Amino acid sequence: MVKFSKACYDTPMTQKSLSGLVKDLPGLRIRGNPDTLISGLAYDSRAVQEGWLFFALEGLHINGNDYIPQALKAGAAAVVYGAASGGQAAEAARGAGTRGQAVFIQAENPRAAMSGISANFYGRPSSRLKTIGVTGTDGKSSTVYFIYQLLEALGKKAGLLSTVSFLTDGGFEKNTLRQSTPEAPVIHGILADMEKAGKEYAVIEATSHGLSPRTGRLLDVEFDVAVLTNVTHEHLEFHGSQEQYLSDKTNLFRCLQAGRSAKKGVPAFGVTNADDSSYAYIKTQVRERLYSYSVRSSADIYASGLRADSDGCGFTLHDGGEKAVVRIQLPGAFNVENVLAAAAAVSRILGIPAVELAPHIAELKGVRGRMTPVRGAPFAVLVDYAHTPGSFERLFPVVRAATAGRIIAVFGSGGERDTEKRPIQGRIAAAYAAQIILADEDPRGEDPRELLLHIAAGTGRTEGDGLLIIPDRGKAIARAFELAGPGDTVLLLGKGHESSIIYKGGPIPWDEIEVAEKLLQKYR
Repeated sequence: MVKFSKACYDTPMTQKSLSGLVKDLPGLRIRGNPDTLISGLAYDSRAVQEGWLFFALEGLHINGNDYIPQALKAGAAAVVYGAASGGQAAEAARGAGTRGQAVFIQAENPRAAMSGISANFYGRPSSRLKTIGVTGTDGKSSTVYFIYQLLEALGKKAGLLSTVSFLTDGGFEKNTLRQSTPEAPVIHGILADMEKAGKEYAVIEATSHGLSPRTGRLLDVEFDVAVLTNVTHEHLEFHGSQEQYLSDKTNLFRCLQAGRSAKKGVPAFGVTNADDSSYAYIKTQVRERLYSYSVRSSADIYASGLRADSDGCGFTLHDGGEKAVVRIQLPGAFNVENVLAAAAAVSRILGIPAVELAPHIAELKGVRGRMTPVRGAPFAVLVDYAHTPGSFERLFPVVRAATAGRIIAVFGSGGERDTEKRPIQGRIAAAYAAQIILADEDPRGEDPRELLLHIAAGTGRTEGDGLLIIPDRGKAIARAFELAGPGDTVLLLGKGHESSIIYKGGPIPWDEIEVAEKLLQKYR
């Protein structure tokens, strides 16, 4: 099995002609031998190996053009760079042309070029895999995992790629890239591994970043099924407006093509949440069949009689005129929504009534770091990835209903990301939590305390009066446990499954569940 490695996907030794990789791709100007053989792809010069192609991309803080000399020194056989780059790129190109050591490809859109070249390098595996994409603000990883489990339960061979993990062959591997939707070389490499492992289905978490034409990460993935969970406030620092955010997510539906999917033997269709405000807009944008699901009213697939408790949810599943009583061992109505989305996708792609999935729905397992209990104390501890206003609005009422005592919430917000959501997070938490402890999530280049003060402004509280600001996350969690008593629930939010906290100087290792378990040892 191939592995993630810095900013590439390590591959078994294979070579492809450059002319074949760029065939039919628009906006490219090639300087050098077009028959040069390419044996790997990378968008980080530190990952380049002999004979590889290096993509010099412009990033938020760095410009890949500055690293072209480093890539050439590492043995790059070709370089793709932007049409407007000049400077370091032009100087490196002139030197390479003189020495005849590398081919330089000037691209009008380097990211679109990276997408097309990556798909060609790995043989366009999504043109053969039955590919299901899941987008939305909240619930994507859980829905991906539920779809995977249902397909496997029905004897289908499936792979997956999500924020949490990826599976091509054998066991699950942790997604350590801190990108829910990785860059195109990684995506197509993983899809190629799925195909080699004999998988028939690929279930992919498709983020708004990945679906945006600005990144082009999913531009050449041939989706057959598009699933949307919900659209709430998030990532405005990237998309610029809530309208653009919704539009970028809808690209997953716009790319569906019935004729293309028919060649794979599957229908092309969308699945969306009839209870969500995005539903009306999605309906106007989809050419192919669109199915709806709901926990509030009648839809193509819907739940009625929902009964939730601290251990799970019971409901009646409806599909057309058929129904089945189901119970899931996952608390919260939001998990019922995710299950309905998964059931709609699986039932329609296989052409069976959703009620036939009822026995398998009852066996579904949750994702690590999503409402995960950490035991060993006289109070409850839950670790969850919730980090958006929408996820807060779904999670806090569930926990409030299941908690006899107080809620003590530990959370922060991502640095260099959507700033408008921060006081909203604070306001929602303050409506439910008796004690809020603000701690580092991923401050990145921002001042940690100043970032947390943005959240604090929305709580309506002063520090020391139901509000503490403790940037050091380990100390914040320890303080939460000290304050908790029998009947209370400590909520650890925002990190979930993640394996690091990102600071200005780079990431430091972090595992929220492990940290909580160690701190709880004294209570055992």
